[in-house]
Amino acid sequence: MVDRTPANLNIRRPLCRGVLQDIDAAKSLLSYALSRAASGRRTRYPSALIGVPADATQAERSAMLTAANDAGFGKVKLVAEPFAAAVGAGLPVADAAGSMVIECGAGTTEVAIFSLGGTCETAAVRIGGATLDKAIADHLHLHHKFLVGDLSAEQVKLDHAAKRQRGNVERESLIAVRGRCLRKGLPKAIEVAASEFDRVIEKHIEQIVRVVMGVLGRTAPELSQDVYDRGVTLTGGGALLPLMATMISAATGLHVTNAAEPANCVAHGLHRMLAS
Repeated sequence: MVDRTPANLNIRRPLCRGVLQDIDAAKSLLSYALSRAASGRRTRYPSALIGVPADATQAERSAMLTAANDAGFGKVKLVAEPFAAAVGAGLPVADAAGSMVIECGAGTTEVAIFSLGGTCETAAVRIGGATLDKAIADHLHLHHKFLVGDLSAEQVKLDHAAKRQRGNVERESLIAVRGRCLRKGLPKAIEVAASEFDRVIEKHIEQIVRVVMGVLGRTAPELSQDVYDRGVTLTGGGALLPLMATMISAATGLHVTNAAEPANCVAHGLHRMLAS
């Protein structure tokens, strides 16, 4: 429904850059999720685990707890999303050895190293898939005088990733984009070379690479050895960008792999932790 609503309807997003921005919308969403859980058999004041950014402030954490309590949850525990992602990816976070994960979410990207069930090093940057979508839309606006919405920009990102998965993007490989031409003010479809979006995506990933380098630069020598031996695991929807693993590996010299079902790692991790 984004960008398709009449004047009397508004799209409300509970989260922005990984943290709560609309407590009423969050309460409604959590209440709906609670009513749908366990095939509609609602338990009075059930316990819950909720993922939050590792660098979330106390005020941001308190707002999330308030929304969960108002929605009807009982005991609520907040879990750092990188840790939940590592558990969901099957990393041995309880071992006496370092495991490194990069959680590439929609609103924030977090880098963390875990050992003995705790966080040894962590850092975050408040950019993610939504930020990249906006960068793609801005590129089309600036260089083609063409206006697209959030969903269309995301589709361009997915189309580019699909072409990249099949090998190097050739100059003649084109991506169809539909939107509004600003020169004529009319709906239109254009074709843009897939390689044109390479630099947009590279600039986005370069910010993440700087955070990764910063975390590695602060890591203890023994943990550095573990990371070198085990490599880095990518989770989150952003992990599906083929350039993500390539650029991080080229900058660090480490082996970088995608987790199985990277977009669902946080959810799987929270489920495993709640069930244990």
